[in-house]
Amino acid sequence: MIKVTIWNEYQEERQYDHVAKVYPKGIHGALYDFLSKNEDMEVKCVTLDMEDQGLSEEILNDTDVLLWWGHQAHDLVSDEAAKRVQQHILNGMGFIPLHSAHYCKVLKEILGTSMCLRWKHDEKEKLICVNPSHPIAEGITEPIILEQEEMYGEYFDIPKPDEIIFLGWFSCGEVFRSGCTFTRGWGKIFYFQPGHEEYPIYYHPQIQKIITNAVRWAKPVNKRNNDYDNVEVKHE
Repeated sequence: MIKVTIWNEYQEERQYDHVAKVYPKGIHGALYDFLSKNEDMEVKCVTLDMEDQGLSEEILNDTDVLLWWGHQAHDLVSDEAAKRVQQHILNGMGFIPLHSAHYCKVLKEILGTSMCLRWKHDEKEKLICVNPSHPIAEGITEPIILEQEEMYGEYFDIPKPDEIIFLGWFSCGEVFRSGCTFTRGWGKIFYFQPGHEEYPIYYHPQIQKIITNAVRWAKPVNKRNNDYDNVEVKHE
């Protein structure tokens, strides 16, 4: 079983009626609904307002892949919690930041760049697969058309990805590296752009398929201990 934890700041769904209408169970609830249908996944949800912000050592130790959705509360995540997540990624936990989670403390710290981009509301997006042999692209039928989405545009200040799997083309003419993988330590990271809170992106079957594939791809092959350090070798 792949132990999946979905972290959501869970702010806007409770603050704005138009967001709650799209995601009445919260964004984490929408993600849970389709991921929990997979027999090889054990899924739980945690939120910012839980004890230890839902990111305790106990929870992270019981997580193979962590999905993260955040937007307006990045600064409310404590540095200590972000550091715990970062260490678990380095030790082998998979990490899937979604949409505006590009700007979360964890991703900025572990990738080491500003993660800044250009944005604009309410554009049509065509999601194009540029790496169809990658496991995250398995079973994906093109083109994926999102009638309404928040435009993210280049330049996206990220380090060079290990692989680019999806490009986003927007009706205003902008393009974006919408699906990128990175490896840090023993952990695998997949950043995926679609998922603005005002639009029903996470109900789209092909978006669900991509995220499901990404969970299976990001699961740990091996994990190391938190006390991993330089080791002196002694030969007899």
